[in-house]
Amino acid sequence: MLGGGSDIALAIVRRLAADGLRSVVLAVRDPEAVQARLDAGPLPVDHVTLESWDALDADEHDDLVMRATHTLGRIDLVVCAVGSLGHHAGLTMSSVDADLLLRTNVTGPASALLAAGRALEVQGSGTIVVLSSVAGARARRSNFVYGAGKAGLDTFAQGLGDALRDAGVRVMVIRPGFVASKMTTGLDPAPMATTPEAVADAIATGLAAGKRIVWVPGRLGPMFAVLRNVPAPLWRRIASDR
Repeated sequence: MLGGGSDIALAIVRRLAADGLRSVVLAVRDPEAVQARLDAGPLPVDHVTLESWDALDADEHDDLVMRATHTLGRIDLVVCAVGSLGHHAGLTMSSVDADLLLRTNVTGPASALLAAGRALEVQGSGTIVVLSSVAGARARRSNFVYGAGKAGLDTFAQGLGDALRDAGVRVMVIRPGFVASKMTTGLDPAPMATTPEAVADAIATGLAAGKRIVWVPGRLGPMFAVLRNVPAPLWRRIASDR
């Protein structure tokens, strides 16, 4: 679990435990903080291993995958729940903050996913789940830096899935709307807001059904099939306050 300390990541582990998950490696920036959370609310799996890991340290990504493989014996599922929202991630962001946000949401996760993908290719099986966002479907002026990051990760994940298909490795992209979690604390919920538990349920359902792309909630998919193609002046009015 890349980014294993987030609300969504822990909700996914709890949900997949009901489907037979028994061992998990949580790759996190602050193992002590995550361990404190687990002490307060243990995960319903037999073995939990915490690995200190920074998504922005690309030199360590291959080593992390090797350690996880050694710990687990084999990797059946990789979930990438890495990301940072960045409040007011638009024109008012400094160049330094924008650079950090984009590296956190695109280049860091992409590097880690390449390492994981190569390992699963050698293994000859496995599934990768990548947490994207509805924000990547079409940029909004209020958070276009964040949206651009998620759009880049979404495209990367789809290409990774195509590249790994013949090796027996599947990639599933998840596109949630607004998720009420610690990351969105203080923000007004957007229409059709969802929860970490709902995202986890959608992932479990998507895995069972062999889905390639999953929107959460599902009605966002047909909605954005239309919104992607509305004229720019209308889109700016629709998305001006969301």
